[in-house]
Amino acid sequence: MIGRIEGVIVYKQAPDLLVDVQGVGYEIQLPMSCFFELPAVGQTVALWTHFVVREDAQLLFGFNTLNERALFRQLIKAQGVGPKMALAIMSGMSAGQFVASVQQGDVSTLVKIPGVGKKTAERLVIEMRDRLKDFGANAGFDPSSSDPEPALMVSVENPLDDALSALLALGYKPAQAEKAVKQVAKADMDSEAIIRQALKSMV
Repeated sequence: MIGRIEGVIVYKQAPDLLVDVQGVGYEIQLPMSCFFELPAVGQTVALWTHFVVREDAQLLFGFNTLNERALFRQLIKAQGVGPKMALAIMSGMSAGQFVASVQQGDVSTLVKIPGVGKKTAERLVIEMRDRLKDFGANAGFDPSSSDPEPALMVSVENPLDDALSALLALGYKPAQAEKAVKQVAKADMDSEAIIRQALKSMV
């Protein structure tokens, strides 16, 4: 089990990250909520990680805090929720917002996330409600308050293409992702700003 990674960022394009740890490059996927807080390429980063081994792949997922990793691990325990969907859920809303949606039985908000249909959303509410009963208090989340906006990093040569690629990687359909990007994109925005606004427009 790889539980924590600390090294230098070699490459980042949402939601993918490559971190050099003493000459070994680790490919890591992060939810957008974590990706937005990364330092620039060439700087050191420390991430809590969850390692997934499948027959066809070995995947590493990264998080800025133990609380975020804990929520990810709870999500993938739910029936029908794999790592990709868990990543999309944590990208489409903050941990606090997800906890609040589950506690309030807010299925309508959950179904806006790619891959989460009505049945999956209802199952998430039922399965996760008890698991997350004390999660907010233990994790320091306040579902009644909005999370602060993380600082954006300057990046990308083609912000529109990079934003679109990130949304597609998270599971959004091409037409849906393209429409959202075009609606929010402005000339002075970098890819991370476009991604953030696009996610907000769809959830």
